[in-house]
Amino acid sequence: MVQKYQSPVRVYKYPFELVMAAYEKRFPTCPEIPVFLGSEILHESRSDDGAIHIIERSCKLNVDAPRLLKKIAGVEYVFFIQKNTVNWKERTLRIEAHNETFANRVVVLETCSYSVHPENEEWTCFEQSASLDIKSFFGFESTVEKIAMKQYTSNIKRGKEVIEHYLKELISQGITFIPRWTPPPVCGQKDERTPAGGHDADDVPLESGAPGTTKEQTGSSCPPAEAVSPDADKLDADYIERYLGQLTPMQESCLIRLRQWLQETHKGKIPKDEHILRFLRARDFNIDKAREMLCQSLSWRKQYQVDYILQSWRPPALLDEYYTGGWHYQDKDGRPLYILRLGQMDTKGLVKALGEESLLRHVLSINEEGQKRCEENTNTFGRPITSWTCLVDLEGLNMRHLWRPGVKALLRIIEVVEDNYPETLGRLLIVRAPRVFPVLWTLVSPFINENTRQKFLIYSGNNYQGPGGLVDYVDKDVIPDFLGGDCMCTVPEGGLVPKSLYQTEEEPENSDHIRLWTETIYHSASVLRGAPHEIVVEILEGESVITWDFDILKGDVVFSLFHSKRAPETNHKEATLPSTSAAGDNVQLIDKTWVLGVDYSRMESPLVCREGESIQGSHVTRWPGFYILQWKMHGPLPCSSTSLPRVDDVLASLQVSSHKCKLIYYYEVLASKDFSSRVSRGKCSRVFLSAQEQ
Repeated sequence: MVQKYQSPVRVYKYPFELVMAAYEKRFPTCPEIPVFLGSEILHESRSDDGAIHIIERSCKLNVDAPRLLKKIAGVEYVFFIQKNTVNWKERTLRIEAHNETFANRVVVLETCSYSVHPENEEWTCFEQSASLDIKSFFGFESTVEKIAMKQYTSNIKRGKEVIEHYLKELISQGITFIPRWTPPPVCGQKDERTPAGGHDADDVPLESGAPGTTKEQTGSSCPPAEAVSPDADKLDADYIERYLGQLTPMQESCLIRLRQWLQETHKGKIPKDEHILRFLRARDFNIDKAREMLCQSLSWRKQYQVDYILQSWRPPALLDEYYTGGWHYQDKDGRPLYILRLGQMDTKGLVKALGEESLLRHVLSINEEGQKRCEENTNTFGRPITSWTCLVDLEGLNMRHLWRPGVKALLRIIEVVEDNYPETLGRLLIVRAPRVFPVLWTLVSPFINENTRQKFLIYSGNNYQGPGGLVDYVDKDVIPDFLGGDCMCTVPEGGLVPKSLYQTEEEPENSDHIRLWTETIYHSASVLRGAPHEIVVEILEGESVITWDFDILKGDVVFSLFHSKRAPETNHKEATLPSTSAAGDNVQLIDKTWVLGVDYSRMESPLVCREGESIQGSHVTRWPGFYILQWKMHGPLPCSSTSLPRVDDVLASLQVSSHKCKLIYYYEVLASKDFSSRVSRGKCSRVFLSAQEQ
């Protein structure tokens, strides 16, 4: 497996020329980097005008590996080839490195770049990416991979410290400003300009009092800037530390790589960085598992319009009176504090009076509000706050709370929250737990993630009072009055919901799904092997626009658009294989007897859509008739008629033959003028959303 690394953008608040002078001090040896034993120049060249300078070096490294492994490998040191290309005119440096030792067994590729900050030309940006592919290494592949990644990541941040060290050394020597490169004078013309900065620091003996050097021009005097991304598509290291917290180099890399993937596949719908980070943490920074979980959640949010719940959801008066929960200041760590008096809540009465859907909507609105409050507290306290604390009071909990439909609704709510709001709970304080609590805990705990369960602190009786209790986590002047504190709490006290408010028709008890909205503009569909899903759109006159928007929840599909003058017949197909006999919402329209190019024609080139991708598109119709949108399972390319099928193709076909792809989709037909108007409005909306999300 190939290991990859991608750094955030690291910013030096010094001009490019000064950073280059500091960088050159790392050669030929660098005591600040112990594993770097030395380097030798293999090739050096300059362009005629001196703007391009290329140096190729052989670098000697002492890898920190077990003695036995070095003995088996037969080498003491590792050699890398490094090619540096500096462009003084463009003010960029590109570094490309690869291993020379064991190149046929291990492939290490690294690319680094220095460039001018896009918003401040007196600052310099640095980016770094690398990949490690161990093909074979005497049976020690796993060991070598761990050693290589550990040593690589341990030296990543050290690199910035080394540059900072040499920058300070230059400044202490009086070198605080190096002029930028300028083109050489025309032949015969006297050059009265300042010497070019396209040379090493040792070749430019500038002093702090040299002409053109002022205090404002030195890097150390640059005014502090807000921690923001250098541009809209990249993350800055200072921004990560300020708003997301301390991350290891590999954790930063996972965040950036997942974010880049979302930018490529979910145009205009990228979640906030802290939202992406929560899913990575929930899956221990396994990028594949986090991506799968996040994509499922994004599709769920899209299908049920959860992004708009804070604007659209207004709790019924019954909830305002009988739902015993509410926000209450923050804990000692600055986390928003939510108080839930569960023991005083009539869960049975609320379920019977409002139904599961209303309770689920309300819980989701609480989670959305919690994320909003975390962002506000991050700005208020000047440090990353990504989760909240929940204080649950169980006084009054009894067997009435173990009513089976109520527990079922609670478990479903827990499942939805765990899937879509991971790592949002920082701490759960449970106080005044009665004797019946272990029974409820036995029912509920298997549905709670292990990482979440570790954040639970449970107090029985009055153990929450005094040292070791609530005062360790919540300031005394914030502890609610009903728990012996000095703060008046506005959380409703609850009580029994009058039976006269119960719904007359209860939802069937065997319902296995809680729908957030009775109706949604998105439809669900399954795509089976040999059974594509198709929908037909009838166009009565030309110059209409068919638009589509769909998410691939599972599997890979091929999307196509066809046109036919014949009206297809709707046909709900049943799959032929026993394991996939329930095609469910799968619909086929194109008859097997139809001939492509005769009975129907292709309007759009086939588009391969991968699992987790979100696709939007449109087609301007030229003729009236029937347009068919088709989603077909993506599989191996068919073999040519002149060759036998390959074994790999047959095995791949058998492997996915019972696989079911899933998607949600929405389509709409617009008049051409309406579409143009909507597109112009949509561009404004996307710009606004992009600014808000960053």
